[in-house]
Amino acid sequence: MGRLRRLAQRRQALVERSADYRARIGADLEPLARKIAVADRVVATLRAHPVIATAAAGAIAFMGPRRLLGWAARVVPLYALLRRI
Repeated sequence: MGRLRRLAQRRQALVERSADYRARIGADLEPLARKIAVADRVVATLRAHPVIATAAAGAIAFMGPRRLLGWAARVVPLYALLRRI
């Protein structure tokens, strides 16, 4: 009987330790999970609107990524402001 009790206690300690590890890992990965969620929304939007994806690829090819990013940095805040109105 004593051996079974020790095994049960050992098992309980391991279960608690595993739960603690899972909680720590979850907390450490939270920022990454948010970034992945944003990327997932972008991919879902591009899949839902292939014309937008094609236009964006064409703009990158035509304007170059640096010029396009500079242009987007000026347009995105304006779009966000107009969307709130």
